[in-house]
Amino acid sequence: MKLKVLPPTLRKNNRYLTVDVKVNSRITKDELVTIIWDACTRFQGELNTANFNLWVMKFFEIENNDYYRYRSIIRCQRDYVDEVRSSFALANKYNGNRIAITTIGLSGTIKASEKYI
Repeated sequence: MKLKVLPPTLRKNNRYLTVDVKVNSRITKDELVTIIWDACTRFQGELNTANFNLWVMKFFEIENNDYYRYRSIIRCQRDYVDEVRSSFALANKYNGNRIAITTIGLSGTIKASEKYI
């Protein structure tokens, strides 16, 4: 039996955040996921964070001499974009290293968010 696809009116509306991550040490995509989830659960709590529908879609390393710099595309639910962005702004430490996460773009599709990278 074939699964039915939800019609567009019943699907969750997603937005794609392009973020710039600056950190003193090298990190991986899995560590970025941990950083994002920790920041959101500390600021918003587990109940709200579960509604965010967070997912790291793409992860890129950008060349820089002074510190490690990364760009990433993160999916979240449309109704919670402001809460996710505020949680990212409050993340400042990971494993004793300083970290800064800033949002540089917001779009409705992955393709449109790639122009910020």
